[in-house]
Amino acid sequence: MQDFSRPIPLTHYALLAVAVLGCFFIGIGGFPLFDLDEGAFGEATREMLASGNFLSTTLNGEPRYDKPILIYWLQAASVYLFGIKEFAFRLPSALAGSGWVIFTYLFVRRAANARQALAAGIITASALAVSIIVKVATADALLNLLISATLFSAYLFLRFHERKYLYLAFAAMGLGFLTKGPVAVIIPGIVTFLYSALRNDLKGWLTLALNWRGIALFITIAAPWYVTQYLVEGDGFFRGFFLKHNVDRFSAPMESHGGNYFYYVPVLLLSVLPYTTVLLKAFAQWRRIIKDDLQLFLLLWFVTVFVIFSFSGTKLPHYLIYGYSGVFILMAAYLDELRSRLLAFLPLVLLLAVLLSLPQLIEAAIPHINKPYYREMLAATRQSLSSWYYPFFAGFSLLTLYFMVEKRFALSAKLLASGVILATGFSLLLLPLFGGMQQGPIKEAALLSRDRGYTVVMWGLNMPSFSVYSQRIVEKRDPRRGDIVITQTNRLTELRAYETLYSKNGIALIRVSE
Repeated sequence: MQDFSRPIPLTHYALLAVAVLGCFFIGIGGFPLFDLDEGAFGEATREMLASGNFLSTTLNGEPRYDKPILIYWLQAASVYLFGIKEFAFRLPSALAGSGWVIFTYLFVRRAANARQALAAGIITASALAVSIIVKVATADALLNLLISATLFSAYLFLRFHERKYLYLAFAAMGLGFLTKGPVAVIIPGIVTFLYSALRNDLKGWLTLALNWRGIALFITIAAPWYVTQYLVEGDGFFRGFFLKHNVDRFSAPMESHGGNYFYYVPVLLLSVLPYTTVLLKAFAQWRRIIKDDLQLFLLLWFVTVFVIFSFSGTKLPHYLIYGYSGVFILMAAYLDELRSRLLAFLPLVLLLAVLLSLPQLIEAAIPHINKPYYREMLAATRQSLSSWYYPFFAGFSLLTLYFMVEKRFALSAKLLASGVILATGFSLLLLPLFGGMQQGPIKEAALLSRDRGYTVVMWGLNMPSFSVYSQRIVEKRDPRRGDIVITQTNRLTELRAYETLYSKNGIALIRVSE
């Protein structure tokens, strides 16, 4: 165990800062809000600021009961300071991701050692899925930070019996409950119970779970908004959030987001790129893991999240993020045991091969896509492609090949550097590419509508980001004569006469003539 009183090396500060800035902040405002989720969160935040109602959220003027309030408050504060910009909506998530990296480093330094802490921090920042999730203007990055803070603190309390960690755990859990509700309590509760039970220390778990001061702190943080929400909104929020978006979401697929019990196996292997070999190396050491106090806790953390969401009716790739802290720290523990440069870099080599051929793969797939909207959107791939796309990924491929044969630098250092480069490349090139194809036309049509003062009807679409950019609520209904309508181009054959005001990538803004 590291002497926690020793100062953090300046090199660790610098390396973590480079990783966080490169993976979380570079390019954060360089692509439009993605629908459905970013658009919905963004519009609910915009309506909060426009109405001055900071208690209840609405979407298109109707109550939005999907999530509790904390993420909306943070997004509203950011948008108030910086304006209606992608950067402002995403800043709270990026800051939450940064906090996650910092907490991970401090936790591992306290519970293990500084070298493992640095590796865990960089893996946390640069794993592919994380570098994407923390740029998304939703509640997930914030909830993950708070679940991680809860479990970090709970473990440190169970191990060192210092009361400050108990109170930190309950405070983080209270904020998590304000972010996404019961999941902020369920995951830490199960993980700490299993860990204590396997260590024959249920007394320690009861001391943690039933501490009246901790419970009072949790209630003080979480309860006031829920009580006020009930007094103002009645039971609509409780039925919509606790029943529909918790019980119903777990018991059955929602919005066609289903999958079998093995759904998260490929998700995990892809999400940790370029560290997939490190993941497999760590899991292969399961006999050593279950004999180590800290590593057992981390394994239980990840397995709990993996099992819960594997059995959930609704499955989305980013749900695994709540267990990534456990697996990333385990990966850091076994990173230096990698010996084969070929196996270490093989997942990255395969990914780079796919990325270099991605535009051609998309073009080859277009004739096999039935929906005209998606055909038109994907057909614009080359137009949206940055001039830096091929030079960057070709150069990165050459660097990776060099890393595979070079022997002077540590394999772990080269792999961590590759992770940061990959995450930065995704931020600067891939996210703008897909954002431009999918969301660019929505943003452009919305800005046109805003500048011309159009009142727009949305028909056959569910793109709440249009409301964000046009800065007004958009009615959803069938078009009537004289309406300005945003729709998919394949729906235009259903109209007798119209004037095209804007058309791109399967999206059209029209004026209905008759």
